This record gives sequence, structure tokens and C-alpha cells, in this order.
Amino acid sequence: MTTADTSVGPAPGRLFIHDTMSGQKRLFEPLHAADSGDGATVGMYVCGMTVYDYCHIGHGRVMVAFDVITRHLRALGYQLKYVRNITDVDDKILKRAAENGEDPVALTDRFIDAMHQDERALGVLPPDAEPRATSHIGGIIELIQRLISQHAAYHADNGDVYFSIEAFPEYGKLNRRKIEESVAGARVEVNEAKRHPADFVLWKAVSESDAGSSGAPPLSWESPWGQGRPGWHIECSAMSFDELGESFDIHGGGPDLKFPHHENEIAQSECASGKQFANFWMHAGAVRVNKEKMSKSLGNFFTIREILEKYQPEVLRFFLVSSHYRSAIDYSEQGLAEARQGLDRLYQALRDACGQEGAKAEVLDEDLVAAFDAAMNDDFNTAGAVAVLFTAAKELNKRIRTAEPPGEQLATLKALGSRLGLLEQDPEAYFLWSPKTADSALGEDEIEQLIEQRKQAKLAGDYAESDRVRDYLLARGVKLRDTRDGTSWQRVEPSGPIKD
Repeated sequence: MTTADTSVGPAPGRLFIHDTMSGQKRLFEPLHAADSGDGATVGMYVCGMTVYDYCHIGHGRVMVAFDVITRHLRALGYQLKYVRNITDVDDKILKRAAENGEDPVALTDRFIDAMHQDERALGVLPPDAEPRATSHIGGIIELIQRLISQHAAYHADNGDVYFSIEAFPEYGKLNRRKIEESVAGARVEVNEAKRHPADFVLWKAVSESDAGSSGAPPLSWESPWGQGRPGWHIECSAMSFDELGESFDIHGGGPDLKFPHHENEIAQSECASGKQFANFWMHAGAVRVNKEKMSKSLGNFFTIREILEKYQPEVLRFFLVSSHYRSAIDYSEQGLAEARQGLDRLYQALRDACGQEGAKAEVLDEDLVAAFDAAMNDDFNTAGAVAVLFTAAKELNKRIRTAEPPGEQLATLKALGSRLGLLEQDPEAYFLWSPKTADSALGEDEIEQLIEQRKQAKLAGDYAESDRVRDYLLARGVKLRDTRDGTSWQRVEPSGPIKD
């Protein structure tokens, strides 16, 4: 097969992205041309978390999806600025802080730290900018003032400031709804202060009753309309304006944000600027649990850290990238078990190749790289890209069996895996990972099979393999004892490294 230099990525220009606005795949053409041959500059804004609780599996899906998208855009040579905001002022935050008897800022700082821990565990690269709403109050106020001056917003009698959806005739274009359908299809709070039932708040006035025992309203700021705090939708418009300008390439988020959040962002942003807000709209698919909507009331709500008590983080990442980012995912124990088996196969191929003569190479298999890029250029089809990884592993195993130098295939599997945020661990460390709970302990049949595998290795004089199996079992909470009568075992506390 032909080879490709590992430092050279495919030329940009043939990437197709499904645009939620048009409902079609469109050729991706950046809004800003390349600067001095270094690749076009691309701006991408993704709505991040409202930080009042631990991140759940749905958040993990969005994190990983846009991390893979980020990696591919950069592999294509684009100079990407990836912005993902943090909503750190919101009614839910204030409610949770009051329930905990906790300062709202301390609450948000605590859960921002937890979010970053979850990201690192899942191998998610940090965004280039991570603006917090509380750090952009000045820009938010200025944007609201612009909308009022354009008669697209108004200061109501109750002290709130609202956006007037009748000022934007295209309201509903992202979701292909008319204004009347939007009102009928949503829970619209009855509020006599509004001119139209679907008008949404830009600035919330606070009263003395909001102040609590401290005497000062929590998370509120002085504004031309009195003491208050911003509405959720205006925060993202102001932060994206500040970080990327009034028109940028890609706006993304979770499936639940299409309406009303992204619809409202479009209305207020395009009213203020007179420009198209985002060139492409991207939305990750929903996560269901055993084919039901995830809900605390149904008892099927899982945080990322709960899942990582039982499963290696890379297994969860592999599970998420094995499906197309727009497709719905059904989270289940069986799905994670299958993901672990698949990832084991890939790491086994790497482990078998490591240490082989000719394991190092400076070139990649050009055919496999082309197949990988073809999948990823088709709206980031990670399912197709993962299939290429298995093809690369199959080729690698073939080379090992035929005693051919595995370097080219080994380098290809590692390089392509890395572009999905996978296969970056040492294979031995991967197989030594152990769960934090007994629920995922090895079954008796599996233990006996491993003991037999160790026995055969000793009979063959492969004492390194024998020791590896012994260490693996100990790391998984199984201690062996060799006697004249054979090998016995007992369960103990896992002693192996736990990879977070």
C-alpha cells in the first residue's frame, strides 16, 4: 500500500456538515479566508453547561461530540477558535444554592471544577475560550440597550426587559415553526407584563424579596433598568459576540437547545447586528437510557462520575464516538460492555505489536487515512471512522502473524485513534485498569479462564505473560495463591492503577 507523511493532513475544502437550519448537508466553506497560507480561521461556539449539578451522560455526549469535531477541523488545517461558555447565573443556580444554604458563587465554582474533572477523564480537550456569563455583564447590558434602541426590546412595568418576537419576522426559522406554533408548542408562562405571550426575558429585575437575609440580592448587578440579572438567552449572544464577532462559522449544542434557546439567540442576535448569526447550526443527538428518556424521577439518571465508578473513561468515550453525533444513543450496561470488548480488541492489537521488530515508522497507510478522512468529512461520521480503526487493527494483526514489520500499520492505528481521542494510553496500563466498585468485579468463569491462561503461559515458559495475568487479576481485586494442588484465588481490594 502507499504511504502518507504523518505530519500532513488532507487539504480543507471537501468537508460536508449537516446544517440544522437548512436540514441538509452543506459544503463547509469558512467565512474568513486563510491568513498567509496557515489555513482558514474558523469560529465555533457551543453552548456549555449551567453549573448547579454534576454533569450527566447527556452532557458527556455533547462534550465528546464537539471535541471530536474540534480535532477533525484542526486535522484539516483550519485555525479553529473553539468557544464553549459556562452559564454561572441562572434561576436554577440560585434555587440550588438556597436549598444547600450555600453561596451561589461557591456552588458554581465547585461544579465548574467537577465539570473540568469529568472532561479530563473523558479525554476532552479544553476549549480555546470558556467565558462565564458573570464576566460578560457589561456586554450583555450593551446588547440589551442596542435592542431597545432598535425597538426590538422593551422595559416592562414589572421591571423586566423583554425581547419582542414580533420585531423579528423570521422567528422560528431554525425549528421551522411559525410564531403561533411556537407558542402553542411550548409552555409559555402567563405574564401580563409581556406584549406577546412568546416574548422572552433579557433582563430580570430583582426585588427585596430576592435578597434573603444578607440584604443584597445574590448574583445581581446594577443596570439602566435597576438591579437585576440577565436572562439565559441573551448571555450566549453577548458572549459569542465578544469572543467571535457578530457572525461566525458554527454554533452547536445539545438537542434540547434548538427551541427555545437557539431560536431566541438567532432572533436577538440578528435583530441587533442585521447579519446572519451563524453559518452552520449543529446539534448532537439525544441520550436515552434503556430506550427511555433520562429522568431523575424514573431513576435512570446517570452522572458521568457515577458511570466512571464502574467503567474506564476511555470505554465511555468509545461508546459515545461509535455512533454518529446526530443519532440518538441508547445508554445501557450492555452497550458499555460491548464498547469495552471493542476497545479491548484495538488495544490488544497495539499490545501485540509493541516490542515487535520494525514497530517504529514515520509514515501512515495512505489508503486507511483516506478512508478515515472520507468518513469524517461526511458530517463527522465517527461510526465509519471507528470501522477504519478495526480495519487497521486487522491489518496490524495480519502483519504480526506473518512476521512482517508492523510499523506502518501500528503508526496508522495510533494516529487515527488519536484523532478520535482514543488509543492514547499505554496498552499495559489500559488492561490493568480496575473498577472502583465491586459491581464490576470479574465473574468466576472469567477468573478461571484467566488462571488457565496463566497456567498455559507458564507451561510454555512465557513467564512474562504469566506475571502479567497475575498482576491484572490483582488489579481487578483477585489475589492468586499457588500450591502443589494448583492455584486458588480470593477477592481482595483492587490494587491496580485506576485511570480517571
